[in-house]
Amino acid sequence: MTARVLVVDDVPPNVKLLEAKLTSEYFDVLTAYSGPEALDIISREHPDIILLDVMMPGMDGFEVCRRIKKDPATMHIPIVMVTALDQPSDRVAGLEAGADDFLTKPVQDLALFARVKSLVRLKVMMDELRNREATGASLGWQDDIEEVQDTPEDLAKGTILIVDEQERVMERIAKALSDVGDLTFMPGGEDVAERARGKNFDLIIVSLTMRNTDGLRVCSKLRTFEETRNVPILVMVDDGNTKLLVRALEMGVNDYVVRPVDRMEFLARVKTQLKRKRYADRLWDNFHLSMQLATTDAVTGLYNRHYLTSHLDTRMKVAHQNAKQLSILMMDIDHFKKVNDTYGHAVGDEVLKEFAYRIGKNIRGVDLAARYGGEEFVVMMPETPTDWAYMIGDRLRQEVCDNPFEVGLASGPISITVSIGVATSQESQTPAELLEEADKALYAAKENGRNQVIIAGTSK
Repeated sequence: MTARVLVVDDVPPNVKLLEAKLTSEYFDVLTAYSGPEALDIISREHPDIILLDVMMPGMDGFEVCRRIKKDPATMHIPIVMVTALDQPSDRVAGLEAGADDFLTKPVQDLALFARVKSLVRLKVMMDELRNREATGASLGWQDDIEEVQDTPEDLAKGTILIVDEQERVMERIAKALSDVGDLTFMPGGEDVAERARGKNFDLIIVSLTMRNTDGLRVCSKLRTFEETRNVPILVMVDDGNTKLLVRALEMGVNDYVVRPVDRMEFLARVKTQLKRKRYADRLWDNFHLSMQLATTDAVTGLYNRHYLTSHLDTRMKVAHQNAKQLSILMMDIDHFKKVNDTYGHAVGDEVLKEFAYRIGKNIRGVDLAARYGGEEFVVMMPETPTDWAYMIGDRLRQEVCDNPFEVGLASGPISITVSIGVATSQESQTPAELLEEADKALYAAKENGRNQVIIAGTSK
């Protein structure tokens, strides 16, 4: 995986060294020699990841990091602090400023490449979700979708799973994290990942130093299950075990702490992962909402015409392959224009909603109902012969005719009727041809006096 990497350091030899290393791995490298120059490049080029020196004259790395994370346009770019400072307090300060990780000078190639690739993978996923959200906004859904930004929820407790065989270690972790999470402990075992599938965890912490359980295998399984694939994983590894850490990062682990663990650094990394998880969850929720808005009708809540025609194409192919019949009902509310003209469009919308509700009550779970346009509706019924489709359509017609619509008018309920056309798929028939047949049958029902069901090609 390639990416654009910005290297920021006031010492030219340090910049050239990192540039050479990254270029050898086919990364596209940008360079800056001061904080202000870095901010200017970031605003113009939007790199995928930033390697940022801490000790720079004028504007140091902490201040640069804070400014990047404060700007909504750049706050999602991962930042790795590259520094000679190795005190836990320095790492905590960087994490609180928004840094994603630290690399200590001199930088080891293995750790450098593994961390860069891991953070780039994370950014690619987040960028895709943000792009989908932007698409929804461009289509006019921003009023319906929650704006994703930091909220008080980011400070709320998360649900955290800790996997470690050492009871004393788990007790220390419980004490350190008591204010940020509701904790669940599992003392190892090869079935840890399977047991974690049934819970909705916000973060999973796995020890890679367990004697009776392979921590890497636990992480690998967590990444294979759909339920835990996107849950952040933080691993605990012994100091100096770079090879084990690199393998963990390559399989998708999000972050790590080195033993002996500094309490404040551990707490800062956990908070960062919880906050990122909540941000990703809101992006996913907004994406699913945008999908719903793209496929459903705003007034009735039924699927819209675009979704129906797309799904009908798929279902007809299946019907042809399995030699099964697929039927559709095309329905039109009789004299609906008169309802709008007499009572207003607000009442007309209530009639549409009530009609959609009655459709839902009278069709099966496998059937698909959609608002086709205006007062016209379509129901697609897989594996349904013509006589069954006719029976369902006539039952719906009778339900509408016999029970006037309560729409909140002082004058009382409104009497509504519906005309319905039925068509059943034939071999080699296209979805457009099937809809046309149903439309002709609907037209015949209208011509013959309305409030009736007509099967395509018949007078019935």
